[in-house]
Amino acid sequence: MEEIIRARGHENVTAEHGSTFEVTTDDYLTPAGDCILAVEADRAPADFDPAFVEACRDADATISATFEAGGHVETVRGRGDPDLELSSDRSAVGRTSDYVDERTFLLGAAFAADGIDRDLVDALAGGADLTVTVRVE
Repeated sequence: MEEIIRARGHENVTAEHGSTFEVTTDDYLTPAGDCILAVEADRAPADFDPAFVEACRDADATISATFEAGGHVETVRGRGDPDLELSSDRSAVGRTSDYVDERTFLLGAAFAADGIDRDLVDALAGGADLTVTVRVE
């Protein structure tokens, strides 16, 4: 199963956060948002199909997020959890930790924003369009 999110980069994308990565529906980004990869996302977890959300709530689920922008591709893998809410209508957050809130869609990520390929980050900082494909197995 998969869900697709489309967003765009922003001049303030730095992807320096060490424990999270995020895509937001907000149309702005301040320099403090060092986990945010893109803005103006066309969807958030609240928009995901209920069957997809249920699949993410399986403790044995593998969840991946593939980021494609400016000819660069990066995939981050993590896991699901029964406590995932996926109810945010504002942003989708992947975490290296076990912390869950309404924005969280992936836990135990192999790496966070600071591990994203720097060429991809540069493309996003230049305003490139981003496609995020979230898969659950």
